[in-house]
Amino acid sequence: MTNQKQFSGSWGIILGGSSGFGFATLQKLARHGMNVAILYRETAAADNALKENLSRIASANGITILPYNMNALDREGRRSFLLEFTAIVEHQPVVRLLLHSIARGNLKPLLPSEGKSALSMEDVELTSYAMAGSLLDWSRDLLHAGLFGTAGRIIGLTSEGAHKYWEGYGAVSIAKASLESLATYMAVEFAKHGLRTNVIQAGMTDTPALARIPGIATLMESAAQRNPLGRVTLPEDVANAVYLLCTDEASWINGALLHVDGGEHCR
Repeated sequence: MTNQKQFSGSWGIILGGSSGFGFATLQKLARHGMNVAILYRETAAADNALKENLSRIASANGITILPYNMNALDREGRRSFLLEFTAIVEHQPVVRLLLHSIARGNLKPLLPSEGKSALSMEDVELTSYAMAGSLLDWSRDLLHAGLFGTAGRIIGLTSEGAHKYWEGYGAVSIAKASLESLATYMAVEFAKHGLRTNVIQAGMTDTPALARIPGIATLMESAAQRNPLGRVTLPEDVANAVYLLCTDEASWINGALLHVDGGEHCR
């Protein structure tokens, strides 16, 4: 009789995983035996605390967690990571999941307002690459390095703000809409390599990234009131959905936009 866990021997790579959806997903997958490489940006003090926590999680679940406090958007940084990671896994196709959870963007109005500067095209371009285009670069590089395992999963995260107006959210909205279109094309063109590409639209969730959005308290209150299940979304809800998409039973889900919001989008 074996005690081997569901995802033993496989790896997840989480881009932006020190908090919120990424960290909740790491915890969920760790409990099911998946090793994880996590990339994030934190201060030295926060980094030390995070690494201690990650060490406890790895030890408790009998897995390996590789923390990288680095800029996941930097080309040379990505190249350096891939070289090191490839050596660690001995060039084996072990990556079950690439989760793109990078939340880095400019929250500015389209026009100058109340002392706030207007969104520039550079702001739009930087935000779009951070929250959309970088997924393509990471996916292609992992594929070219031969690191994706059989039926690997690529998952991006979008929001309701891609389809409706939120104050100051213009650049991020553009990025999220681009991500959704990108995922559609990746679902088709990456399928020949056995990969499944999907996007999760989480409901309103109390995360550090969301807290920076202007007027977030009002948005959170509205979400709780209109959610059929009577509460806002938790990071763990999204982590559970990522886990489900990683299972063998979800192998026929490709090119989907999955609402994980308790039905919030229905109202």
